[in-house]
Amino acid sequence: MPYTNYTSKEIASQGEAIYKQEIRDKIESKHKGKFLVIDIETGEYEMNADDLVATKRLLAKQPNAVVYGLRIGFPTAYRIGRHFWVKTQ
Repeated sequence: MPYTNYTSKEIASQGEAIYKQEIRDKIESKHKGKFLVIDIETGEYEMNADDLVATKRLLAKQPNAVVYGLRIGFPTAYRIGRHFWVKTQ
């Protein structure tokens, strides 16, 4: 995947824009929680419950894709750590 023409910020910005303008309204309500990968140059995308499967399918169709990924309906694709709730009386 040659990213020589793009910075990480450019990939993220373009990917988010494509998602919000062209894809989100069509898929978000039915596919929340799945992973979506977008080729930012063509707008072509794949989604799957497994991010690697979606990425491999997209790259099979577009071997030189510049890929941006996200988790549908979530602000981040992954969460690190735990959140503990402390119940007080």
